[in-house]
Amino acid sequence: MNKKELKILLIDDDTEILDLLSIILRSEGYEIHTAKNGREGLINAKLLKPHLIILDIMMPGMDGMETCFEIRNSKILKDTLVAFLTARGENYSEAAGLDVGADDYITKPIKPKVLLSRVKALLRRLETTETTNIRMSEYIMTRGDIVIDREKYLVYMHNEVIDLPKKEFELLSLLASKPDKVFSRAEILQEIWKNDLGVQVRTIDVHILKLRQKLGSNHFKTRKGVGYKFIE
Repeated sequence: MNKKELKILLIDDDTEILDLLSIILRSEGYEIHTAKNGREGLINAKLLKPHLIILDIMMPGMDGMETCFEIRNSKILKDTLVAFLTARGENYSEAAGLDVGADDYITKPIKPKVLLSRVKALLRRLETTETTNIRMSEYIMTRGDIVIDREKYLVYMHNEVIDLPKKEFELLSLLASKPDKVFSRAEILQEIWKNDLGVQVRTIDVHILKLRQKLGSNHFKTRKGVGYKFIE
Protein backbone atom coordinates (compact mmCIF):
# COMPACT_ATOMS: atom_id res chain seq x y z
CA MET A 1 0.00 0.00 0.00
CA ASN A 2 1.36 3.44 -0.97
CA LYS A 3 2.10 5.81 1.91
CA LYS A 4 -0.11 8.46 0.33
CA GLU A 5 -3.01 6.05 0.70
CA LEU A 6 -2.39 5.61 4.44
CA LYS A 7 -4.42 7.88 6.71
CA ILE A 8 -3.27 8.71 10.21
CA LEU A 9 -5.46 10.55 12.71
CA LEU A 10 -3.71 12.42 15.54
CA ILE A 11 -5.73 13.15 18.68
CA ASP A 12 -4.20 15.43 21.31
CA ASP A 13 -5.30 18.54 23.21
CA ASP A 14 -1.78 20.00 22.89
CA THR A 15 -1.59 21.90 19.58
CA GLU A 16 2.22 21.95 19.68
CA ILE A 17 2.28 18.16 19.81
CA LEU A 18 -0.23 17.95 16.95
CA ASP A 19 1.88 20.33 14.85
CA LEU A 20 5.10 18.42 15.59
CA LEU A 21 3.60 15.01 14.79
CA SER A 22 1.95 16.35 11.64
CA ILE A 23 5.23 17.77 10.32
CA ILE A 24 7.17 14.56 11.02
CA LEU A 25 4.58 12.22 9.50
CA ARG A 26 3.69 14.39 6.51
CA SER A 27 7.38 14.52 5.63
CA GLU A 28 7.15 10.74 5.15
CA GLY A 29 4.19 11.06 2.79
CA TYR A 30 1.35 10.00 5.09
CA GLU A 31 -2.09 11.65 4.90
CA ILE A 32 -2.52 13.36 8.27
CA HIS A 33 -5.67 14.50 10.07
CA THR A 34 -5.96 15.97 13.56
CA ALA A 35 -8.43 16.36 16.41
CA LYS A 36 -8.06 18.30 19.66
CA ASN A 37 -10.03 16.07 22.01
CA GLY A 38 -11.43 12.57 22.33
CA ARG A 39 -14.99 13.31 21.21
CA GLU A 40 -13.86 15.23 18.13
CA GLY A 41 -11.37 12.48 17.42
CA LEU A 42 -14.02 9.78 17.62
CA ILE A 43 -16.29 11.66 15.21
CA ASN A 44 -13.42 12.26 12.77
CA ALA A 45 -12.33 8.63 13.03
CA LYS A 46 -15.75 7.35 11.98
CA LEU A 47 -15.83 9.76 9.05
CA LEU A 48 -12.24 9.21 7.87
CA LYS A 49 -11.74 5.52 8.76
CA PRO A 50 -8.00 6.05 9.29
CA HIS A 51 -5.50 3.21 9.16
CA LEU A 52 -3.81 4.39 12.37
CA ILE A 53 -4.86 6.61 15.27
CA ILE A 54 -2.19 8.15 17.50
CA LEU A 55 -3.98 9.06 20.69
CA ASP A 56 -2.91 11.05 23.75
CA ILE A 57 -3.93 9.49 27.06
CA MET A 58 -4.25 12.58 29.26
CA MET A 59 -6.99 14.74 27.75
CA PRO A 60 -9.83 16.66 29.42
CA GLY A 61 -13.37 15.34 29.01
CA MET A 62 -13.03 12.03 27.20
CA ASP A 63 -9.51 10.79 27.90
CA GLY A 64 -7.48 8.50 25.69
CA MET A 65 -8.51 5.31 27.47
CA GLU A 66 -12.22 6.03 27.02
CA THR A 67 -11.69 7.13 23.43
CA CYS A 68 -9.80 3.93 22.63
CA PHE A 69 -12.55 1.87 24.26
CA GLU A 70 -15.14 3.57 22.02
CA ILE A 71 -12.96 3.02 18.95
CA ARG A 72 -12.64 -0.67 19.70
CA ASN A 73 -16.41 -0.99 20.09
CA SER A 74 -17.09 0.58 16.71
CA LYS A 75 -17.65 -1.84 13.82
CA ILE A 76 -16.53 0.86 11.39
CA LEU A 77 -13.12 1.10 13.11
CA LYS A 78 -12.54 -2.58 13.87
CA ASP A 79 -9.42 -2.72 11.66
CA THR A 80 -7.95 0.63 12.75
CA LEU A 81 -4.67 0.50 14.66
CA VAL A 82 -4.32 2.58 17.83
CA ALA A 83 -1.11 3.83 19.42
CA PHE A 84 -1.14 5.74 22.70
CA LEU A 85 0.99 8.80 23.34
CA THR A 86 2.11 8.64 26.94
CA ALA A 87 4.49 10.71 29.05
CA ARG A 88 6.78 9.02 31.54
CA GLY A 89 5.26 9.29 34.99
CA GLU A 90 1.61 9.20 33.89
CA ASN A 91 -0.50 7.06 36.19
CA TYR A 92 -1.87 4.83 33.41
CA SER A 93 -0.25 1.42 33.10
CA GLU A 94 0.60 -0.17 29.79
CA ALA A 95 -1.48 -3.19 30.77
CA ALA A 96 -4.54 -0.98 31.19
CA GLY A 97 -4.00 0.48 27.74
CA LEU A 98 -3.68 -2.95 26.19
CA ASP A 99 -6.86 -4.02 27.97
CA VAL A 100 -8.86 -1.35 26.13
CA GLY A 101 -7.34 -2.35 22.80
CA ALA A 102 -4.19 -0.28 22.22
CA ASP A 103 -1.76 -1.75 19.68
CA ASP A 104 1.33 0.14 20.86
CA TYR A 105 2.74 2.95 23.01
CA ILE A 106 4.78 5.95 21.89
CA THR A 107 6.53 7.75 24.73
CA LYS A 108 6.93 11.50 25.13
CA PRO A 109 9.14 13.44 24.63
CA ILE A 110 8.78 12.43 20.99
CA LYS A 111 11.88 11.47 19.04
CA PRO A 112 11.22 11.67 15.28
CA LYS A 113 13.22 8.57 14.36
CA VAL A 114 11.56 6.49 17.07
CA LEU A 115 8.11 7.78 16.10
CA LEU A 116 8.61 6.90 12.43
CA SER A 117 10.01 3.50 13.31
CA ARG A 118 7.00 2.64 15.50
CA VAL A 119 4.52 3.95 12.93
CA LYS A 120 6.13 1.95 10.11
CA ALA A 121 6.13 -1.20 12.25
CA LEU A 122 2.44 -0.75 13.04
CA LEU A 123 1.44 -0.10 9.45
CA ARG A 124 3.33 -3.19 8.29
CA ARG A 125 0.65 -5.18 10.12
CA LEU A 126 -1.88 -3.86 7.63
CA GLU A 127 0.30 -4.99 4.72
CA THR A 128 0.55 -8.46 6.27
CA THR A 129 -3.22 -8.63 6.77
CA GLU A 130 -3.86 -7.40 3.23
CA THR A 131 -1.44 -9.98 1.78
CA THR A 132 -3.06 -12.74 3.82
CA ASN A 133 -6.52 -11.74 2.62
CA ILE A 134 -5.35 -11.74 -1.00
CA ARG A 135 -3.75 -15.13 -0.53
CA MET A 136 -6.91 -16.49 1.08
CA SER A 137 -9.06 -15.16 -1.75
CA GLU A 138 -6.85 -17.01 -4.22
CA TYR A 139 -7.58 -20.30 -2.48
CA ILE A 140 -11.11 -19.89 -1.16
CA MET A 141 -14.11 -19.48 -3.45
CA THR A 142 -17.60 -18.91 -2.09
CA ARG A 143 -20.35 -19.52 -4.60
CA GLY A 144 -23.79 -19.26 -3.07
CA ASP A 145 -24.13 -22.13 -0.61
CA ILE A 146 -20.89 -23.77 -1.78
CA VAL A 147 -17.40 -23.00 -0.43
CA ILE A 148 -14.40 -24.36 -2.33
CA ASP A 149 -10.99 -24.55 -0.67
CA ARG A 150 -8.58 -25.08 -3.54
CA GLU A 151 -5.57 -25.42 -1.28
CA LYS A 152 -6.99 -28.22 0.86
CA TYR A 153 -9.12 -29.81 -1.88
CA LEU A 154 -12.24 -29.49 0.28
CA VAL A 155 -15.79 -28.51 -0.62
CA TYR A 156 -18.36 -27.34 1.92
CA MET A 157 -22.09 -27.08 1.39
CA HIS A 158 -24.28 -25.73 4.20
CA ASN A 159 -21.18 -26.07 6.42
CA GLU A 160 -20.91 -29.80 5.69
CA VAL A 161 -17.94 -31.34 3.91
CA ILE A 162 -18.77 -32.83 0.50
CA ASP A 163 -16.31 -35.53 -0.47
CA LEU A 164 -15.23 -35.17 -4.11
CA PRO A 165 -12.62 -37.18 -6.02
CA LYS A 166 -9.80 -35.10 -7.51
CA LYS A 167 -11.19 -34.73 -11.04
CA GLU A 168 -14.67 -33.84 -9.84
CA PHE A 169 -13.10 -31.25 -7.53
CA GLU A 170 -11.01 -29.78 -10.34
CA LEU A 171 -14.00 -29.66 -12.66
CA LEU A 172 -16.11 -27.91 -10.03
CA SER A 173 -13.30 -25.41 -9.35
CA LEU A 174 -12.93 -24.64 -13.05
CA LEU A 175 -16.64 -24.05 -13.63
CA ALA A 176 -17.07 -22.07 -10.40
CA SER A 177 -14.08 -19.85 -11.18
CA LYS A 178 -16.26 -18.01 -13.72
CA PRO A 179 -19.94 -18.40 -12.86
CA ASP A 180 -22.30 -18.16 -15.81
CA LYS A 181 -19.48 -18.66 -18.33
CA VAL A 182 -20.12 -21.62 -20.61
CA PHE A 183 -17.01 -23.79 -20.73
CA SER A 184 -16.81 -25.83 -23.90
CA ARG A 185 -16.05 -29.51 -23.64
CA ALA A 186 -12.77 -28.83 -25.45
CA GLU A 187 -11.79 -26.26 -22.81
CA ILE A 188 -12.66 -28.67 -20.01
CA LEU A 189 -10.67 -31.49 -21.56
CA GLN A 190 -7.67 -29.20 -21.94
CA GLU A 191 -7.83 -27.74 -18.43
CA ILE A 192 -8.73 -30.84 -16.44
CA TRP A 193 -7.44 -33.77 -18.47
CA LYS A 194 -4.70 -31.93 -20.38
CA ASN A 195 -6.08 -33.33 -23.66
CA ASP A 196 -5.38 -36.89 -22.57
CA LEU A 197 -6.18 -38.92 -25.70
CA GLY A 198 -7.64 -41.68 -23.57
CA VAL A 199 -10.34 -39.41 -22.18
CA GLN A 200 -13.58 -39.09 -24.12
CA VAL A 201 -16.18 -36.32 -24.05
CA ARG A 202 -18.54 -38.74 -22.33
CA THR A 203 -16.18 -38.65 -19.31
CA ILE A 204 -17.05 -34.98 -18.74
CA ASP A 205 -20.77 -35.75 -18.87
CA VAL A 206 -20.35 -38.47 -16.25
CA HIS A 207 -18.43 -36.14 -13.92
CA ILE A 208 -21.08 -33.43 -14.31
CA LEU A 209 -23.77 -35.99 -13.47
CA LYS A 210 -21.95 -36.92 -10.26
CA LEU A 211 -21.52 -33.26 -9.30
CA ARG A 212 -25.24 -32.70 -9.83
CA GLN A 213 -26.04 -35.65 -7.59
CA LYS A 214 -23.77 -34.36 -4.80
CA LEU A 215 -24.28 -30.59 -5.04
CA GLY A 216 -27.64 -30.21 -6.71
CA SER A 217 -28.59 -30.00 -10.37
CA ASN A 218 -29.50 -26.31 -10.00
CA HIS A 219 -25.80 -25.40 -9.91
CA PHE A 220 -24.96 -26.86 -13.33
CA LYS A 221 -26.52 -26.02 -16.66
CA THR A 222 -25.93 -27.77 -19.96
CA ARG A 223 -25.60 -25.72 -23.12
CA LYS A 224 -26.38 -28.26 -25.82
CA GLY A 225 -23.66 -28.68 -28.38
CA VAL A 226 -21.29 -26.47 -26.40
CA GLY A 227 -20.58 -27.42 -22.79
CA TYR A 228 -21.44 -26.55 -19.19
CA LYS A 229 -21.65 -23.59 -16.85
CA PHE A 230 -21.89 -23.13 -13.10
CA ILE A 231 -24.75 -21.16 -11.57
CA GLU A 232 -24.52 -19.71 -8.05
